[in-house]
Order: sequence, then structure tokens, then C-alpha cells
Amino acid sequence: MTTATTAERPTAAGPSDRRPPAAVSARKRRAYLRLMRNRPGRLAYLTLVAVLFFSAFPLYYSVVVASRDNSALGQIPPPVLPGANLVENVERVFTTVPFDAALINSVVVSLTVTASVVFFSTLAGFAFAKLEFKASKVLLVAVVATMMVPVQLGVIPLYMLMIDLEWTDTLWAVIAPGLVNAFGVFFMTQYLRGALPGELIEAARVDGASTFRIFWQVVLPAARPAAVVLGVLTFLTAWNDYFWPLIVLSSPENYTVQVALSTLAGGYVTDQSLVLTGTMLATLPLLAVFALLGKYMISGIMQGAVKG
Repeated sequence: MTTATTAERPTAAGPSDRRPPAAVSARKRRAYLRLMRNRPGRLAYLTLVAVLFFSAFPLYYSVVVASRDNSALGQIPPPVLPGANLVENVERVFTTVPFDAALINSVVVSLTVTASVVFFSTLAGFAFAKLEFKASKVLLVAVVATMMVPVQLGVIPLYMLMIDLEWTDTLWAVIAPGLVNAFGVFFMTQYLRGALPGELIEAARVDGASTFRIFWQVVLPAARPAAVVLGVLTFLTAWNDYFWPLIVLSSPENYTVQVALSTLAGGYVTDQSLVLTGTMLATLPLLAVFALLGKYMISGIMQGAVKG
């Protein structure tokens, strides 16, 4: 009796289980062929290898030249393997200019500017994205419009302001103009509009949290992926800044890395091995930043792309 009831009861198997084995095998074969067609071909891999080669070769050849003397650049064919003069060239860099002080100055300037830009840009982005106040759209357009003004137009009035503040030939003159930028405000505004639910802010207000507490405990954790991306880009920009530090700094002990490199390139005959040794040393902190934060930067970019 029980056996008959069990045999008459319909099973809950899916459509794929009711198909004959031949149909299932054909479906898997089509899926496999479709996957093989979508795989990148040899041309894609060759293109990636070529891009990698042309991207990494300048850095590698900088190491080659930095490890040789200046006469090696005139050799035919040019050298392609590192030499034995790297330590000597590094010592010459630090004796020609105060390069250790320049590295410290650039680290101080870049870290200060990066921390300030990330904090204030996130704060302003939160205000423009989630807080309602009069003329918010007009103010955001005004902030974005400043990105279209060339930096060179503000050099003279900015330099006059530094004279009035008595900040010329100090690191404050390099730090102060970069504490906030329009790109960071716009970037964080666009990110927080999609990444931060309004219900989360309303729930925090119901719990009695103030606006700054909401920003500190709710907005900053939500904005962490975009903050990492903005921080890396800002650090890179501040580290490579040359135009404004060249104008406002005059003492060698206050030079940043880029100004110190320009000093190495001075003279009647440029010692390319010396310049490229300094360039290699100036690149190492950037490589360290990308090595430490590269995966977080890629994650933030991908997360923003998905949310967009």
C-alpha cells in the first residue's frame, strides 16, 4: 500500500532532471563551446604583454642608466643590463643636493594634503549628496566650475597672499593651496549619492545622532572605498607637483623631491645617470603606496562602477 502511494506521488525534480541524458550532455556541450568562444584569444594576450613591456621598460631602463656612469648613454648599442655604479650614484645624489630632506618634505606635504583632501571632500560630499539646504545645486556647480580655471591664472595672487602671510619659502606655502580641491568634492558627492542609503541617515537621526556624529560613524565607513581611491590619486598629485613648489621655495633644505630633481638636472652638461638615480629614488615611495593600497584602490573603483 505504501509502495504504491510512493510510486504514484509526483517527484519534485527540476526540468533538467527530467531530460534524457543525451539532452543534458548536449546542453553542457553548448555551454562549454560558448565559454570557449568568449575566452580571450592569443591577440588579447599579446596585446597585454606588449602593454606591460612598454609600461615597465622605462622604469627598468632608468635602473640600468642609474647603475652606470654618464658615458654609458653614448655606447652603441646602448646597455640593457644594470651596471655596478648604483651605490656610487646614490651617494652622489645625496651629496649633490639635500635629497634626504627633500624626501621628508615631500612625504610631509603629500600626507598632509592627502588627509585634508579626503576629510574635507568627504564632508562636503556628504553635505551636497544627502543634506538639503538652499542653493546646494548652484554651489556644487560653482565648485565644479573652478576645475575649468587654469592653475596658472591664480599663481600671482596666491604668491602675493603667501607674502602677506609670511609663508614664502616654507612648507605651509606648498600645503595650504592643496588642502581642498574641487575634484575631490565632486568625486565624493557622486559616490555618496549611490553608496549611502538615505534610510541609514534617517535611522541615525531617530537614534538621536548629531550631523557630525552621523558623518563620523556612518558616512566615513561607507565612503572608505572611494576615500582610498581619492587618497591615492591625491598623494600621487601632491608628490609630483613641481610648478608651485618651484615658485614658492628657495632654500635647498625646503625643497620637495621634484624641485631637488630639477637641481640635479642643472649645469652645462646634464648627468643623466645622476638624474635618473634621483628619479628612481623618488619613484620608490609611489611604488610602495601602490603596493600597499593598490588592491583597495581597484576594489573601490570596481565598487563605484557597479553602483554607478
